Amino acid sequence: MSKRPSSIKRSHTIGLIWRWALAVVLITFSIFPVLWIVSASINPVNDLANQKLIPNNWSFENFRQLVTNPIFPFFTWLKNSLIVSTASTLLTLSLTTLAAFAFSRFRFRGRQGLLKSILLVQSFPNLLAIVALFTIVKQVGDIIPWMGLNTHAGLILVYSGGAMGMNIWLMKGYMDTIPRDIDESAHVDGATDWQVFWKLILPLLRPILVVIGILSFIGTYGEFIIARTLLTQREMQTVMVGLQIFTAGQYTKNWGVFAAGALIAALPIMIIYLILQDQIVGGLTQGSVKG
Repeated sequence: MSKRPSSIKRSHTIGLIWRWALAVVLITFSIFPVLWIVSASINPVNDLANQKLIPNNWSFENFRQLVTNPIFPFFTWLKNSLIVSTASTLLTLSLTTLAAFAFSRFRFRGRQGLLKSILLVQSFPNLLAIVALFTIVKQVGDIIPWMGLNTHAGLILVYSGGAMGMNIWLMKGYMDTIPRDIDESAHVDGATDWQVFWKLILPLLRPILVVIGILSFIGTYGEFIIARTLLTQREMQTVMVGLQIFTAGQYTKNWGVFAAGALIAALPIMIIYLILQDQIVGGLTQGSVKG
């Protein structure tokens, strides 16, 4: 016997209630830390132990201290982060796309070994290579000073090299779904491999380029350990390393100023997400069903 309409309606209502309850719990769980940081940024008392969601006598004093204190060049740190993240993202995309095109379209000796080696090297965390990276950058700086320690160029090269492994695999997997008939028909018309890549393949890679670019930018923008190791001069540091100064004091910890800086530092990521959210979703979905 089929269920009565009332039973079906009751089951549908219960399921809807459970879905809404789960959604509310997940949203609350994800947004509560953000609200807590906002509350700490407007709390004039640097006391997280007795922090309230809506503090008494709230003010923007922490923001004023952040932007007016000459000892802590916050906007210089923010500019450094934007420069390093943008440059490393562009370099990563350029090298990753060219390497993925070679692995996807060409057949040469050692191809499979190189792909497996890239994946193997990527499996080790960057933390294990901190000492090696510091030594390499220091030695490179002895020969090429503008690429050594306390230089943004050295940090950009380290970020770009560390991000290429997995990105090459992602780009190659997406590129493999593009029919090779496009290449063959273009070669019949007399096109070179570079023309095939630049005029035919690259425009089709826009969704995955956006996804990899966003992930690379966010990863380098929020990275702390490598930047803290390679950049020791205060005016050269990135925003994540600079903000750590506010909470590193032995007797004084400016949590309110730290929270204010964290909110301002998060604005570029929020703006990028709002501008490119359609491309991000499109790149993920097209990459999963393409071909």
